[in-house]
Amino acid sequence: MTLLQGVLWGMIAAFWLPLYPTLRRGDIWEVMLALSSVATKSSLILLMVSVIRDDWMMGLVGVITLSVGNAGFMLLAHLLRRLGQTGG
Repeated sequence: MTLLQGVLWGMIAAFWLPLYPTLRRGDIWEVMLALSSVATKSSLILLMVSVIRDDWMMGLVGVITLSVGNAGFMLLAHLLRRLGQTGG
């Protein structure tokens, strides 16, 4: 096992850390935060796999996911906040 593969397995282990406590509590904000963290980590894992495989097209997908992936979560958070303000 090379150093990069060891780092990749560590990243996969860290991938699951925010999900377990969040799924036990069930608060919507904590779930959104955990899913945002998972999206960022999966993008970084995708970048690491692209470096290991020397596949830059996969790296490009990782960069795009990393740069625009959390925009949907921000929009959903704004929508939930507006619904909370109006009581609807």
